[in-house]
Amino acid sequence: MLPRRLASFVVLTCVLGVSGVEPRPAALPCAAQPEPKAQPAPPAGWVKNRLADVDKKLDAEIKDLVALYQHIHQNPELSLMEVNTAKRLAEEARKAGFEVTEKVGGNGVVAILKNGPGPVVLIRTDMDALPIVEQTGVPYASKVKVKNRDGLEVGVMHACGHDIHMASWVGTARVLAAMKDTWSGTVMMIAQPAEEIVAGAKLMLDAGLYTKFPKPDFALALHSDPHYPAGTLGYSEGLALANSDTLDILVKGKGGHGAAPHMTIDPVVLAARIIIDLQTIVSRETDPFDPVVVTVGSIHGGTKHNIIPNEVKLQLTVRTTTTATRDRVLKAIDRIAKAAAVGANAPPPVVRVSLDEFTPATYNDVPLAQKTGAVFRDILGADAVRLRRPMMGAEDFGRFSEGKVPIFMYFIGTITKEKYDAAQKPGAAPLPGMHTDAYAPVPEPSIRTGVRTMSLAAMNLMRKEGK
Repeated sequence: MLPRRLASFVVLTCVLGVSGVEPRPAALPCAAQPEPKAQPAPPAGWVKNRLADVDKKLDAEIKDLVALYQHIHQNPELSLMEVNTAKRLAEEARKAGFEVTEKVGGNGVVAILKNGPGPVVLIRTDMDALPIVEQTGVPYASKVKVKNRDGLEVGVMHACGHDIHMASWVGTARVLAAMKDTWSGTVMMIAQPAEEIVAGAKLMLDAGLYTKFPKPDFALALHSDPHYPAGTLGYSEGLALANSDTLDILVKGKGGHGAAPHMTIDPVVLAARIIIDLQTIVSRETDPFDPVVVTVGSIHGGTKHNIIPNEVKLQLTVRTTTTATRDRVLKAIDRIAKAAAVGANAPPPVVRVSLDEFTPATYNDVPLAQKTGAVFRDILGADAVRLRRPMMGAEDFGRFSEGKVPIFMYFIGTITKEKYDAAQKPGAAPLPGMHTDAYAPVPEPSIRTGVRTMSLAAMNLMRKEGK
C-alpha cells in the first residue's frame, strides 16, 4: 500500500545491495534516523494559486504532449546516436520561445529563457534509449532495429522512461514560457545524450556547459518509476544513487581439444572460478552496512562444443556509494582475477576499468530536496509523496553538481493504480521494471505529474517578490 502520511516515515541513511526500485520495499537492516525538522514550505496558498494556472495550460497541451511521447517512443535512438531526437527537442524549445544551442557535447541541446534577475535553474532530460526488442504490445511500440557501436544489429526501445522525461520536459518549457509573470530568473533546459552509458553529462560539461552558458544555481531532474502509480512520487534527501563502474576481464588460457583438457589451460573453468570468487567481495570483505554490488552481466568464450578456447571475456558492473569503498572493490576484483590465474598456471588476465562509463554517486542537496518536497506535497497531497531509500542504480545527473551546484532528482510513478494494486496481492507477478522489454508507462497521467511537479518546483525557486 502507499504510505499513509509522510510524517510517519523516517529518513533512511543506508541501503541494501539491490538494483532498481522494489515494488514491496523491505525494511532496511540499519537503524533509522529521526525525521529532519519541519521542512520549509512556500507561502500559504502559493502552490494552489499557481497550480490552477499550470493545469489550465497543461489541459491545453496534454493531447499534443502525449502525441509527442508516442512519436519519441516509436522512434528511439541509442546512446550517442540521438540525432533526430535532439533535433525534435530543439525545435520544441524554440517554438516555446527559448534560445537554443544544439550539438553541445555531441547531441546535447541547451535551451535558455531569460526573464529578469534571479537564480538560474537547470532542468534536465535524457534522450537515449536501450538495445532491447520491445514486447509491450502497445499500438505505438518501437519496431526500430539498428546497428550498435559494435556493429551488431539490435532492437531499440525506450525501456527506462526517457520518453516520459522528454515529454514532461517539453511540457514544462511551455508552461514556464506561458507563466513568465509569476517568476523571475533564467531557465536553462538541457537535453542530455548518452545517459544509459553514463557519459552524456560529462560530455556536455566538458563542452563548456557551465562556462559558455550561465552556471546554474540549482539543477533539477525527474525520473520514471515503474513500481508506483502515476500521480505519486518519491525522493531521497542526500544519497540517492550509487557510483557506477564498468569493467572488462579478459581471462586467458591455452586452448585445445575438449577431449584432452589435461593438455590445455581451460579459461572457461577459470572464468567460472573468478565469477564465484568475486561474490566473496560483498559477502566476506565488505561491511554489511556498506552497500556494494558486483555483477557479471556477460560471459563470452568459445565457438564449439568440443573446443576449449584460448580466452573468455567477462563484463561487469560495480556499484558503491563511497570513494574509499569503490577503490577497495576495484582493487579486490583485480586481485581475485589475477590470483585465480596464478592458481591455474594461466597467463595473467587483463582487467580494464572503463573510465568513460564511470559516474559518481548522486547526492540530492538536502535543503533543496526539503524545499521542493514541500511543494510536491501541496501539489499531490502528503499521501502521494514518499521519502525514498537510496538505490544502487546509477545516473550521471550527479555530475551536474560540479562547482557545488545543488542538485535534486525525484522519481514519478508511471503505472495505473489498478496495476499497482493488483501487483500487491499475495502471489501476484511483479510489475515490469525499467530496462525490461515489458515496461509500458501510462502516458497521460505520468506526463501530467511530470509537468505539474517540475514546473512548480522551478517556479518555487524563482518566485517573484510579492507574488
